[in-house]
Amino acid sequence: MIAFIRILTQNRIAWAVLLGSTLFLELCGMFFQHVMGLPPCVMCIYQRVAILGIMAGAAIGFINPKNLFLRWSGLLLWAYSSVEGLRLALRHTDIQIHPSPFNTCDLFVSFPQWLPLNKWVPWFFNATGECSDIQWQFLSWTMPQWLIVAFGIYTVCSFIIIAGNLIKGRCCG
Repeated sequence: MIAFIRILTQNRIAWAVLLGSTLFLELCGMFFQHVMGLPPCVMCIYQRVAILGIMAGAAIGFINPKNLFLRWSGLLLWAYSSVEGLRLALRHTDIQIHPSPFNTCDLFVSFPQWLPLNKWVPWFFNATGECSDIQWQFLSWTMPQWLIVAFGIYTVCSFIIIAGNLIKGRCCG
């Protein structure tokens, strides 16, 4: 099993599957926003950035998965973005389940001054919705609850793959 995990991370197909799954989630977000007319909130935008982080990690790993530096850069960015996305989705779900004036998100997205994504690409990064509003449900779960599932799967998979590459003190053969 450990050998399979090591081989998997050195294969472009695995990185392409990860890249494709994140692209699918981003396209779903664009569909919800621009076709269904659901305005994204601040937490939605931050979760969108976390998915982009996983996508960037997949792209880095896809470039040359046999290269130790690129593979580990992709794995670590994937793991970090997954954990952050999971944290954000849990926080967003808490805001929706327990709405109160004391349990809210920011009014505006806050990106670093050197990377004002909401000004550069407002159609993708501008938040106009309320975090506590439940605008969409599927099987009685809200969007952030489904994102808990997605980020949870990404997190668990990234940890398993990282552990598989670290077992016995050897990295990736």
